[in-house]
Amino acid sequence: MTERSELAPEILDYYLRGREDGRLRSGRGRLEFWRTQDVLRRVLPPAPARVLDVGGASGVHAEWLAADGYRVEVVDPVPMHVEQAAALPGVVARVGDARALEAADGSVDAVLLLGPLYHLTDRADRVRALAEARRVVRPGGVVAAATISRWAAVHDMIRLGRYTEEPVRRVADDSARDGLLRGDERTGFTTAYFHDPDEITAEFADAGLPDARRYALEGVFSLYAEVDEWLDDPERRGLLLDVARRSEGEPTLLGIAGHMLTVAHA
Repeated sequence: MTERSELAPEILDYYLRGREDGRLRSGRGRLEFWRTQDVLRRVLPPAPARVLDVGGASGVHAEWLAADGYRVEVVDPVPMHVEQAAALPGVVARVGDARALEAADGSVDAVLLLGPLYHLTDRADRVRALAEARRVVRPGGVVAAATISRWAAVHDMIRLGRYTEEPVRRVADDSARDGLLRGDERTGFTTAYFHDPDEITAEFADAGLPDARRYALEGVFSLYAEVDEWLDDPERRGLLLDVARRSEGEPTLLGIAGHMLTVAHA
């Protein structure tokens, strides 16, 4: 990301295609969605708390939060996302930047960063976004941030059968080595930063948010070829989600999950 609410052209182009909302509502993306929902429902203060959903895109999480009774405001750098989120019942939305929030100090009960840290490739910018979240949340309020795991691209490309292609393998291996995904159509994603599990707690601490807790969202299950079948079957889905919850804090599994949610109290 560049200064203020401007996105790098390739990142803006990716999100203007409108894939993110649908990704979380269908296929294996539902596992990330339901697990995020599960964790947030346990860690957020009770409704009608005020939630600032920073980088909330089209409002895929804001929608259910508002339905649960929360007062939700989406802040996103993509005008199309803001328009989509603002059309949802009970959701307010505006254009903004995670690194320079317009909200007043201590004015919200929780801040969600369920996407911004992916695309802030400089550590200083990620810490700045977390510090802004800490500034605007009330004392004792919740800050929750999603990250993509360091080896996610390698795992995804192997699962999709693309890792044998040298250009794809090079991009995926580079991201596993230094965290920076130089994404394009070959990998199905855009420029992003992938975290080592221990990095995010250090970034939280540097932003004034110590004692953060990490939650592995998908566990190992997003690597399974048959995970869609389990998610389609209510009985098997319940078993899978139960195991994912019970193993969400297991240190040896944190880096295997495609996504991790980190939560701290201000």
